Amino acid sequence: MKVIPRTLSVIMLWEVFAAQPAGAAPAPRPPNVVILLADDAGWGDYGFTGNTQVRTPHIDSLAHDGVTLSNFYVCPVCSPTRAEMLTGRYSPRTGVRGVSLGQERLNLDETTLANVFQKAGYATGAFGKWHNGSQWPYHPMARGFDTFFGYTAGHWGEYFDPLLEDAGQLRRQPGYIVDICTSRAIAFIEENRKRPFLCYVPFTTPHSPWGVPQKNWASWKDRSLTQTATQPNEEKPEETRCALAMIENQDENVGRILAKLSELGLSENTVVLYFSDNGPNTARWNGGMKGRKGAVDEGGVRSPFVLRYPGRIARGGKVEQIAGAIDLLPTLAALAGISVESPKPLDGANLLPLLLQHDTPWPQRNLFSFWAGKVSVRNQRFRLDADGRLFDLASDPGQTAPCNERYPSLAESLTAAVETWRKDTGLASWKPTKGNAVDPRPFPVGYREFPITILPARDAEPRGGLERSAPAPNSSYLTNWRSLQAEAVWNVAVQTAGVYDVSIDYTCRAGDEGAVLRLEFGGAALSAKVTTHWDPPLYDNQDTLPRPKAESRLKPFATLPLGQVPLPAGVGELRLRATEIPGQAALDLRRVTLTLRPPE
Repeated sequence: MKVIPRTLSVIMLWEVFAAQPAGAAPAPRPPNVVILLADDAGWGDYGFTGNTQVRTPHIDSLAHDGVTLSNFYVCPVCSPTRAEMLTGRYSPRTGVRGVSLGQERLNLDETTLANVFQKAGYATGAFGKWHNGSQWPYHPMARGFDTFFGYTAGHWGEYFDPLLEDAGQLRRQPGYIVDICTSRAIAFIEENRKRPFLCYVPFTTPHSPWGVPQKNWASWKDRSLTQTATQPNEEKPEETRCALAMIENQDENVGRILAKLSELGLSENTVVLYFSDNGPNTARWNGGMKGRKGAVDEGGVRSPFVLRYPGRIARGGKVEQIAGAIDLLPTLAALAGISVESPKPLDGANLLPLLLQHDTPWPQRNLFSFWAGKVSVRNQRFRLDADGRLFDLASDPGQTAPCNERYPSLAESLTAAVETWRKDTGLASWKPTKGNAVDPRPFPVGYREFPITILPARDAEPRGGLERSAPAPNSSYLTNWRSLQAEAVWNVAVQTAGVYDVSIDYTCRAGDEGAVLRLEFGGAALSAKVTTHWDPPLYDNQDTLPRPKAESRLKPFATLPLGQVPLPAGVGELRLRATEIPGQAALDLRRVTLTLRPPE
């Protein structure tokens, strides 16, 4: 894959077509691209990978009609995989070092897959879970996507009738979250059927919480499991049943997208690929591999991968060479005939010769996996784990018998490769953020091109006894607001000095109304009283199985305008506190929204 400097312009595809000589046959339209990404699905969750319990006919059809990458690798958790797919670079290079609290943000100097396709004349849309930054310019619509519908957080606590973002505005949507986002993706395909499009559908499931439509659960809730986890004593059968029910719902939605492509006559000229962002989120059947989500062992990072492109790639092919998420940007650009414009070198390789089954030499390579300070490395046959133990995966997928003594020189060379990679990516000098500390990079506020800035509770630092509603920050809210010393603090960078409308999303128990709130930044301040109580019960319609204790049970929050405040430009702490608490507590807080008013 050729990489050209940023200073050179990418020739628009439409200019190429317009330049055809008079009377010449029209140039073929470049292919559409549909990227389908599962959240927390394991390699073993599909019929085409050997799961005989689950029904995934539509995803399986992609393997039958396209090509399967048998040894495809992603990261152990969500946001780093997305960063690698988007940039073609290992996630530690991109600024993505965590999954929440701002640590999931993709550095602003990174060029994304969507940037590349957008500049080449493609319509670009993302529908579902983003997980690489929320506020502009980390927002997907600042990273190359014309359209965004879904949520920017790592996971979402509302799967039924969820509150979702539509180009910056939060609106409640009726239905099941995967069905809803798929419908919007289908509408995008319909709207852009006459031009090339890049449609990215990052599904929400089977990530917890455990919520799935009743029609899918009905066929699973009483089913016996015939395939079990590598460590059967760690498996929770009810969670396995729910995860596979969620996969079957997802498969139905993949079928809806494939049907729409067929209906519009676009199947032949559309690249459709499907994979997952990490290993399975629970102990369940995964082909005997060791590890699951969060682990740098084989089961934590090996992903299903299928790609269909009838117009160019023969059906039923299998690629055994190792590949990974870092390879997708150069490969998809090559399939579309686009030169990648990036100021930074890519780590990924163009897999097109493998996809086309060309009989060309393929170089040996190492693929590195990182999470929580641990690094493992995979070559074509072996994995060196985070403890320096070498395993022959051809005969030992469960990583049960280290073979360092049989292959000492290989173990030594892979150990040296890991140390080199740590230094090259900056990990050798990186110190991880401890606990639930918020990323030190400020959250941007106040861009004219995207004047709405949402500051979720998950991005705040709670002080003075204020607490998150659950240990997992992503879908949490702030509670226990009982002290005048309590405050929610966001480290922000206000880009534009101006007047901002301020609102909060809150709940407040009857008898606690009357608290006076004060918002402060850079010498500016706004005070407002919570005059109305709003105390709805926690949702009872979200969960098929009890929600994990680490995740918040949610409730409908009301929006309360606080007024207007003139904010100066600059970096500092935006603080929200209560100066009067006449009841037992001030409120529970879900988010603060700042909207930059147009200049007068």
